[in-house]
Amino acid sequence: AKGNWLNQTDNDFDSLLPLIDKDAKAGKDVNAIFKFFSRGVETGRDEWVFDLDKNNLKNKMNYFIKTYNDSILNKKIDFSIKWTSSLESYFEAKKKVKFEKSFIVDALYRPFVKKSYYGEPVFGHRLTKNHFEIHGNDLKQLNSLFAMNAAGNAKGFFLLASDKIVDLHYTGDSQCLPLSIYDKNGTKKDNITDWALSQFQEHYAKPITKQDIFYYVYAVLHTPQYRTKYEQNLKREFPRVPFYDDFFFYADCGKQLADIHIGYENVEQYPLELIKIEKGGSKKPTPLLFEETEKDLFEKAEREAFVPKAKLKAHKDIGEIEIDELTILRGIPTEAWDYKLGNRSALEWILDQYKESKPTDKTIAEQFNTYRFADYKDQVIDLLMRVCTVSVETVRIVKMLEEKQVGKL
Repeated sequence: AKGNWLNQTDNDFDSLLPLIDKDAKAGKDVNAIFKFFSRGVETGRDEWVFDLDKNNLKNKMNYFIKTYNDSILNKKIDFSIKWTSSLESYFEAKKKVKFEKSFIVDALYRPFVKKSYYGEPVFGHRLTKNHFEIHGNDLKQLNSLFAMNAAGNAKGFFLLASDKIVDLHYTGDSQCLPLSIYDKNGTKKDNITDWALSQFQEHYAKPITKQDIFYYVYAVLHTPQYRTKYEQNLKREFPRVPFYDDFFFYADCGKQLADIHIGYENVEQYPLELIKIEKGGSKKPTPLLFEETEKDLFEKAEREAFVPKAKLKAHKDIGEIEIDELTILRGIPTEAWDYKLGNRSALEWILDQYKESKPTDKTIAEQFNTYRFADYKDQVIDLLMRVCTVSVETVRIVKMLEEKQVGKL
């Protein structure tokens, strides 16, 4: 009936509650749990409008804005900055802009990787009002949401909560479902529909709130049996949600998951062992991860003001991460690697995003390539230790969800 020649399904997916619906978003009277949803921020120029260093972002955007405005003045496009079709349309309309510090906001660029983002709508590729509906007119209003990757993503279905604006590729091609939305006057409103509230209250015959439903959904979509049973459906369609027994068990698990995923910077550090190779200090860690001796490295440092080369490499089999040539994190539990978001664990997302690489944009490579891992080393170590805690706790809660469903599907 749906034109699926391959991987056909024989389950009850169509009878479940629809999570989102394009017609409901358009204002039509269609039943769905969430009324509003939006893609993550798409820019077409991430290297320009995102940066770990807020000052470098400011410098880049001042250059970008001057070059863009000069192009309008000179009636000729300057290709030293990154153009997209939407920016070209602003150019043709002769829409000039000026740098506004207020447009610099915190955003989640990748799982557990926060960057500064310049949120001027002109420099977002077809940026719509949707992002302002989630985070207010200044893009700075905190709002609980979860982003799930769009159907058809090769990484498989996964989701992750945030309270900040998220990039399009935060989770695959992110679809963001906020708990609340803001109108043009800045008034906060519920995003979970009255229809959904009545469905849950009637089914469970209990005083359930819309926030409870938000957490319930977050837990259900993390449940292994749910993902397995509806795997083929999730590849092609928006999720639908079943009524599982013991609603408040799932709502409580969902709240625990959302709290640690959103508040990952404030959870306790996992007690990992930080090994530093210092002059005349500890023995070389095992296994042997570099060939030069401690003495060789420190003599080299004294001779050349040596900065240890960044490694950011995971050794899952022995529970270690090479931070750089002289620093190792040891004692990472197996469960930490088991918390995967697509094809990477949470820890590996961090390692990937903090590696040193040459910018692909020629202008940025020549004028604004300021990133050096050594400047962020302590910050990354702290982040890895906290996300290790998040990972272990997530695996523990998901295990509880899995045990709850044993023998029921």
